[in-house]
Amino acid sequence: MRLLLDTHVLVWWLNADKKLGERARRAVESDAAGVWLSAAVFWEMSIKAAAGQLKFPVPFTQAVDRAREYTRFQPMSIDAAHATAAGALPLRHRDPFDRMLIAQAQLEDLTIVTSDAQFGDYDVPLLDARA
Repeated sequence: MRLLLDTHVLVWWLNADKKLGERARRAVESDAAGVWLSAAVFWEMSIKAAAGQLKFPVPFTQAVDRAREYTRFQPMSIDAAHATAAGALPLRHRDPFDRMLIAQAQLEDLTIVTSDAQFGDYDVPLLDARA
């Protein structure tokens, strides 16, 4: 399985939060899974951390380093094709970070791990983060 993590899923994983369901956690940590982290996720996390909306048991930069250094997680940059596809999506979901994840998942053939019901409005495979 090829997975793309939504921002809240990475935050839950980093914080060992029980909101991340056992099935989703096993999928993320599976040797058989490829897991990608979009630059959009780090961008959104840094904005929320700066605004005091995200809390980690360690400093934010250490949490980000942990995610970046986890060997099963692959970084995904945002390129022009991703940006163009995100802009072309129907305006059912206005969150620009989520729209980017949807576009990236569609173009890169990835399943998004999320608990956001609005992702279901798009033609993209999903894995329920709470399951």
